[in-house]
Amino acid sequence: MSEKNPAQAAWLKAESRAARKFVAPVLALGLVGVALGIGQAAAIAAVLAHALVGSPRVVWGPLAGFALLAVLRAGTSFAGEIAASKAGIAGRRRLRNDVMARLFAAGPALLRRHHSGEIATAAIDRIEGLDGFYGRWLPAAGLAVAGPALVLLAAALVDLRAAALLFLAGLLVPVGMALAGIGAARAARRQFVAMARLQARFLDRVRGIATLVLYGRAEDEAAQLALAADELRRRTLRVLRVAFLSSTILDVAMVAALIGFALSAARGAAPMPALFLLLLVPEFFAPLRAFALAYQDRMQAHASAEALSALPPAPAPAPALAVRHVTASGVSVAFEGVSYSWDPARGPALEDVSFRLRAGESLVLVGPSGAGKSTIIEMLLGFIRPDRGRVTLNGADIATIVPAALAELTAWIGQKPMIFAGTLAENIRFARPSASDEAVREAARLARVDAFAAHLPHGLDTEIGEGGFGLSGGEAQRVAIARAYLKNAPLLLLDEPTAHLDPATEAEVIESLRRLAIGRTVILASHSAAAREFGGRRLDLRQGRIVTAAERGAA
Repeated sequence: MSEKNPAQAAWLKAESRAARKFVAPVLALGLVGVALGIGQAAAIAAVLAHALVGSPRVVWGPLAGFALLAVLRAGTSFAGEIAASKAGIAGRRRLRNDVMARLFAAGPALLRRHHSGEIATAAIDRIEGLDGFYGRWLPAAGLAVAGPALVLLAAALVDLRAAALLFLAGLLVPVGMALAGIGAARAARRQFVAMARLQARFLDRVRGIATLVLYGRAEDEAAQLALAADELRRRTLRVLRVAFLSSTILDVAMVAALIGFALSAARGAAPMPALFLLLLVPEFFAPLRAFALAYQDRMQAHASAEALSALPPAPAPAPALAVRHVTASGVSVAFEGVSYSWDPARGPALEDVSFRLRAGESLVLVGPSGAGKSTIIEMLLGFIRPDRGRVTLNGADIATIVPAALAELTAWIGQKPMIFAGTLAENIRFARPSASDEAVREAARLARVDAFAAHLPHGLDTEIGEGGFGLSGGEAQRVAIARAYLKNAPLLLLDEPTAHLDPATEAEVIESLRRLAIGRTVILASHSAAAREFGGRRLDLRQGRIVTAAERGAA
């Protein structure tokens, strides 16, 4: 894959523009440091010139000037490090907020196209890997031009030929860096790919640890993880080799400049100008050395850009609607000629679907797997938008409702609710963090969570393991129902809420859902025959289309 990926390049340019305000103080302090370095070179050249001509006088003025400039430069360097750290923190914070907004806007549909391990790597490791891009590379890239230019100006005021020689030596650096950068880009990209694969594999194996043990594959998978880790090690070492190569190129250029200046001084130049020009060589190459050291950060940024630019785009800002207080029966739903396709190669998931549901009514979506039931639910949750047609709530296009207002109107219960590590009460309060303890207990009572919580060591304050470890499927669903009671949203969406439950537990959950549905607009998607007795209207779907009564009879 070529390094000149248009999406990567556009993403990096956008990030560079967004980070200018964070980087400007670092660049300004760097230029001040270069100017102080030029002053130091002049001061020490004056001292050494007096020593070379055998003058018995001690030149206190240049010595005092050198000491003062050294203190100022140390302070400037310290302030620059702090500014660079703040730039890295600010850049990553801004990018993390942007990435998380994009992930939340995409919703669970994102998992259809990306592995959860890859998403975690992009949102955590790759953003953290951009610390050097904001704090080192961007300032170094600006200083690599402005810093040497300032030194060349000082050299030109003394000797134009010396300034020209310094300029030619400096040209070796970007040329060499460009040659080394081709291999560096590939090496860094492969290293990030190896890291993402290792993390995705490890996450999968941790999730399926019971299956691995039961089938006797634990040792085999441990060996495979060791191979993946070794591959990451080898690719990381390749990146480091390229970094050392770029540093060597810089050293060769600086040695060439020093030799040229030494030969010029040997031809009879005056001691003071010759020493000053000779001492300017390290100052000229110091910004270029920082540029070379930060080149690896640029390569990491390119590798990170490949993953981050592939994430879904940020949602377009929707015009804010007036958020009004609605009663529990205050939301009507309408689909008007809605079509949607997850993948054009697989055909439409929904095709010309239209229906209306008045406020307070219930609708049961039935049909085989792949009929489009879950697609309708995800569209109402705001995770996807119709390719054609529109979805309205109370007559307002759902695309124009701000996410916070849509979330306030909607409660959702899926077939496998997410239970977080923590207490039962904390999991119920997740629906409304500001809820009182009394409200949480009432929601638990209405969902009959208290029936099984009474047998737990600490009742609602009992700690539950990650993913609901320690709860049965029916108990986890009751926690989800308690969340919906606590949230008290007027629109209730149920996506296979009784899947994988035994008939007795299913009947209890359906009864709890019936009580929850009173006074609310409800859409239930289910295969279950028991769930179809939920009540309300029925909508049959097949291959993304609504099946009419006549079509059902013909079938």
